[in-house]
Amino acid sequence: MSARILVVDDEEIVLRSCLRILDGSAYQIEVAHDGHEALRKVEESSYDIMILDIMMPNLGGMEVLRRAKESHPDLDVIMITGLSQIDTAVQAMKLGAFDYISKPFEPDELKLVVQRALERRRLLQENLNLKNEVSSKYRFDNIIGSSPPMQAVYRLVAQCAPTNSTVLLTGESGTGKELIARAIHYNSARADKPFIPVDCNSLSENLLESELFGHVKGAFTGAVANKKGMFEVAGNGSLFLDEIGNFALSIQAKMLRVLQEREFRAVGDTRTQTANFRLITATNKDLKAMVAAGTFRDDLYYRINIFPIHVPALRDRKEDIPVLAYHFLKIFSAELGKKVTDISEGAMSALVSYGWPGNVRELENVMQRAAILTTDNVIRHAHLVNIIDPSRRADDFAVPRTGDELKRVKKAAREKSVEDIEKQFVLEALKRNDWNVTKSAEDTGMQRPNFQALMKKYAIRVRDTEHEADGD
Repeated sequence: MSARILVVDDEEIVLRSCLRILDGSAYQIEVAHDGHEALRKVEESSYDIMILDIMMPNLGGMEVLRRAKESHPDLDVIMITGLSQIDTAVQAMKLGAFDYISKPFEPDELKLVVQRALERRRLLQENLNLKNEVSSKYRFDNIIGSSPPMQAVYRLVAQCAPTNSTVLLTGESGTGKELIARAIHYNSARADKPFIPVDCNSLSENLLESELFGHVKGAFTGAVANKKGMFEVAGNGSLFLDEIGNFALSIQAKMLRVLQEREFRAVGDTRTQTANFRLITATNKDLKAMVAAGTFRDDLYYRINIFPIHVPALRDRKEDIPVLAYHFLKIFSAELGKKVTDISEGAMSALVSYGWPGNVRELENVMQRAAILTTDNVIRHAHLVNIIDPSRRADDFAVPRTGDELKRVKKAAREKSVEDIEKQFVLEALKRNDWNVTKSAEDTGMQRPNFQALMKKYAIRVRDTEHEADGD
């Protein structure tokens, strides 16, 4: 859409001159002959730029600028001045004018300042769009999953995000702990400050110390320049330490001091710096067991475990698998330039019954490979045979190691038994009634919407049954 420009001047010759200079460009140009008309037009319509003469009778350009910027702060104003009005033009810049040009001006001079104003607006809009995109991406209500375990996570995120509390995220690898951490940050008062993730699993003890605390030149061999640590880089934002269970005891002691004193020193430095960041940590290990074994400090554990959130394994929220699968399918179909829009009943059954030891990350990879393999618009069971191990089912629970894990496994096992019965109940009813949903609901004494809800829960779709019977 072409830019809209309002030219304001009481001299007809100046208006005609601006119209002639800018007319050949892709602009929509309107004129106003005095300040009152200009303000009326600004209120009635939307403009990108206003070219405004400083010296006008009745209502001068400075007053028009002040009023226009009060009601439309995003309007870029270019002032037209006389040679004797440079001081006034500088004052106009302080009031929010974008720039000024002096009479008489060259055509190229006017074109250039208009182009600069439009380029600035474009960059500001791109920056705003990027911020909105990032903020939207990590809003916790946009994280995929509506199962009861994920609803519990959402509630906890909503409660802790507005605070400055330290958060400990627990859960298996691939469950999306970093995504939850980002959701907490981007829904906090620190949202416009940095979110700094550190993968503690990929760094040695010495490298991790330098990464966190920073170092000064000459602190050790290879330290050829000063380096800021993540404590400093995080500034007033959030620091996310992923896999904190891999901290060596020496790093744990130094980390504890930072949390207690909110101060730290870079490696090799004698100066003390202040730390002002929100700490979010994550681990796939049992920190309680590590405390008991003496491999994790109990005082540090209590410091980071102020607000714990357990991120459930994918096998513990199976009802989220269909929506996640379709979500990833949409992404990879677009990336591959394909129109893969559906997942057959047999394929969905395999996805739902699989144990997913790699959790959401593994499901994402599986859907990408399946999208590559398919030659039409449907992911079928045959596309998954060589990707996932059908013997690794969700009901193959690992032997629990702690009392808390035992409780979770027992609960999951009970839910699994109930779900198996529900699914068979729906399938048998459909078989008895020639796959007619209305008749099946009547046969079971259920309301049709309730029966359909069970079908949706287990991704049972009547139109796929014949294909599945043929082995698709």
